[in-house]
Amino acid sequence: MSQFNFKGIITALVTPFKNGDVDEASLHKLLEQQLENGIEGLVVNGTTGESPSLTPQEVKRIFTITKEKVGCKIPVIVGTGSNNTAHTLAFTQEVEKWGADAALVVVPYYNKPPQRGMVEHFTKIAKCCSIPQILYNVPGRTVVSLSDESIAELSKINNIIGVKEASGDPNRANKLRSMCRPNFVLLSGDDSSCVEFMLQGGDGVISVISHVIPKDLVQISKKARNHESAALEEYVKFSQLNSDLCLESNPIPVKEALHLMGLLQTDELRCPLAPMLPENTEKLRKTLLELQLLKGDL
Repeated sequence: MSQFNFKGIITALVTPFKNGDVDEASLHKLLEQQLENGIEGLVVNGTTGESPSLTPQEVKRIFTITKEKVGCKIPVIVGTGSNNTAHTLAFTQEVEKWGADAALVVVPYYNKPPQRGMVEHFTKIAKCCSIPQILYNVPGRTVVSLSDESIAELSKINNIIGVKEASGDPNRANKLRSMCRPNFVLLSGDDSSCVEFMLQGGDGVISVISHVIPKDLVQISKKARNHESAALEEYVKFSQLNSDLCLESNPIPVKEALHLMGLLQTDELRCPLAPMLPENTEKLRKTLLELQLLKGDL
């Protein structure tokens, strides 16, 4: 199995674009910022990375750049899930060949499978791939949601090592901790409730806001995982930022924030996503200034 424990703050990386292509210079800059601030893992080709709009060749290139940059310091996880079991299986086998440290496999979307179908989907992939796999439960995008019982059943499979739980219910951490095997990794997928999730027994978060406040979030998460209630009080400081990063569909706001901060050359997205509305950009800029995350008054 992997040398990594997949706990702590894991950033779901954006994919920088410039003139329609992947902006490798901005990607390098962003990776440096993440490493310098203690981020404990990275996801490429996730929702935040605009996975539906990337080609397989682009995903491989982004992974290669990321893995070369971080080496063996932190894990690099690749999003491989889809609503096609055969396709998901083939792609998960492919990223295993690349040397990915784990695969993030989303609940099948659009098909609306029953619980038994979702369990079979994940079981088939796990049995045919030895790479560690993290379930990704995000009902806001997939419509269906893995039940506690289904997650507990899947946790019995050795190479299904954890779940990214993005339902926004922090209380699920405590319940899943009691139902799943002891070393099963519980990761929040919701920044707004992630600290409470960790206080309830969660192991970390696959995060978007960690692009913007990596160092702060790492420090707060360590306190939360140590059951220090002060973590929740410290995180309140970033409530408005969390709210602003949800003004429009992810990753529209976070790419705008990174562009304003000078970490991305552009705020470019791929259609059907569209640039942030000017009034929302102004709200976000104001919040970043108040948190002293911008240099000067842009």
